Amino acid sequence: MQNRFPLIILFVLFSSFLFSCGNEQQAYVPRPKGFNRIDLPAQTYQKLTEKHPYTFEYSKSARVVPDTFATAQKDWIFIYYPQFKANIQLTYKDINNDPKRLQDYINDSFKLTGKHQVRASSIQAQKLVTTNDLTAMIFKIEGDVPSPYQFYTTDSTKHFLRGAIYFSTATKNDSLAPVVNFIQKDMVHLLNTLQWR
Repeated sequence: MQNRFPLIILFVLFSSFLFSCGNEQQAYVPRPKGFNRIDLPAQTYQKLTEKHPYTFEYSKSARVVPDTFATAQKDWIFIYYPQFKANIQLTYKDINNDPKRLQDYINDSFKLTGKHQVRASSIQAQKLVTTNDLTAMIFKIEGDVPSPYQFYTTDSTKHFLRGAIYFSTATKNDSLAPVVNFIQKDMVHLLNTLQWR
């Protein structure tokens, strides 16, 4: 009996050690995943000074650069946001009083928007009448898509302008929501200040 007493004490000490280690491991809880904080600049604007058949105001947080794609035409530009690695791509086409040409450009705008259906959860079209009495069609594309907003506007006789907001990052759009909203407001300001030359 006396020989068992040290074994019982040793067993109790060993058991308490095991249970205490188990409790420490249960106390650790990993933090949930979060999104990076995004500091947005003030939304202030400047007038487009480059010579194009259009003019408008764009964000002072962005810079205008020529479109460098192989298919780009003379008056195609990017409004580039270096802080966000995003841009508004603008493609301009002359209608030249040709109703068929105008309809082709409008159809192309719907086709280009429709290409996002594979990854989009919804696509909503909304007509906007700007402060300059121009009519624009805005497409809101929800889901993890590279272009959450697109638009086109025209005077129906000479000018046709199409725009699309693009992000060059693989980050999920829900984490980019503040930036998407920021650039979308800039896009609406661009449309409200747009004038044809």
